[in-house]
Amino acid sequence: MTNLADQSDPRLREICAGSPQAAVLPVGSIEQHGPHLPVSTDTDIVTEIACRLCRVGGFLRLPTIQYGVSYEHAPLFQLSVSNRTLLWTVHDIVESLSRNGIGMVFVLNGHHGNQKPLSRLVRKVAGGMGKRVCVHTFSYWHFIEETFDHAGPLETSLMLAISDNVDMRKAVQGLDVDGLSKKRLREISRLASTSFPKATGNGIWGDPTTATAEHGRLLLGQAVANLHKRCMDCIGGVEGTHE
Repeated sequence: MTNLADQSDPRLREICAGSPQAAVLPVGSIEQHGPHLPVSTDTDIVTEIACRLCRVGGFLRLPTIQYGVSYEHAPLFQLSVSNRTLLWTVHDIVESLSRNGIGMVFVLNGHHGNQKPLSRLVRKVAGGMGKRVCVHTFSYWHFIEETFDHAGPLETSLMLAISDNVDMRKAVQGLDVDGLSKKRLREISRLASTSFPKATGNGIWGDPTTATAEHGRLLLGQAVANLHKRCMDCIGGVEGTHE
């Protein structure tokens, strides 16, 4: 793995002038994750997965974009940018990478609210940059073989595996969706997309009290292995994808 931020200008120009490079751009968020997890949770997890993915794949790792689209968590704490701002920030970074000779970019998303603007990125890049760069956007939880949550057992397990900044003494159960009909679950999900606190009551989806670091390490392994396979399938492709 090469961490772009640690390199000098001559070294980066040497890297870009060599064999074709693929880069990973992690995108997180700053938002509430209950009383037991830090507001940096999405950023922390996606950064860790990006680091591991880049080590396995030999990719160039870019600094994480720490701000995402999190307005749905208000009035609980969140620092948000608009859909347009996030889309154009990532777009301009991809364009800059292409001008430096990077022909493949994997945008690794760590927050559900970022999906809408990132879904527009592939078409916008293809329309404006032609064949200079191919971009793929992946939300990492789509590469985990379990139903995901927010500040619940899966996300808390991931944080226990990578961070000391988790206070399990403050973990409390959130919205329990077990046994709900598909119709009711869709209704709650629609509400959560506009007001997560109203949908969940306390900003937590699931029961984090059952989380373990061991489970988190298992989830990390799944995410990295499945993402690496997908990235290798994309290399050499002619069209970008959004997943």
